[in-house]
Amino acid sequence: MEARINLFGSPTGTKVIKHFGAAGKAISDTGLPFAVQELVKIRASQINGCGFCLDMHTKDAEAAGETSQRLHMVAAWREAKVFTEAERAALALAEQGTRIADGSGVPDEVWREAAKHYDEEQLTGLVALIALINAYNRVNVLLQQPAGDYRVGMFG
Repeated sequence: MEARINLFGSPTGTKVIKHFGAAGKAISDTGLPFAVQELVKIRASQINGCGFCLDMHTKDAEAAGETSQRLHMVAAWREAKVFTEAERAALALAEQGTRIADGSGVPDEVWREAAKHYDEEQLTGLVALIALINAYNRVNVLLQQPAGDYRVGMFG
């Protein structure tokens, strides 16, 4: 399987990905814990069926010390005892923000729970992260970007 187009071979694609990367850096600077960032990216990518992002973010999380048990449980986080209340709040917000087309929007109780665990900068980062990973997922799914070849750190 090969991608439909080489995003990095396109001047426009290169510019867009550069801006996505800058947005990711701004999100990282909010103080939102790295583990939370990776869990959110993984959950949104599961929902969106983005194998490329799942490959990348599970490998990045594992390289940063995330346990295989927690990585295996992300899809069933509600039933898993391995996530903190703050992580659960972020995962709930990620699910609601990813599934907005289902018509329910983001319920106030989901927002309030996240706001109990994260300050305003971290919440801003969390919202931006959810939007950004969904954008990456959509690009990769549209292009049929193959999964499995990611190496930790290969994008910088």
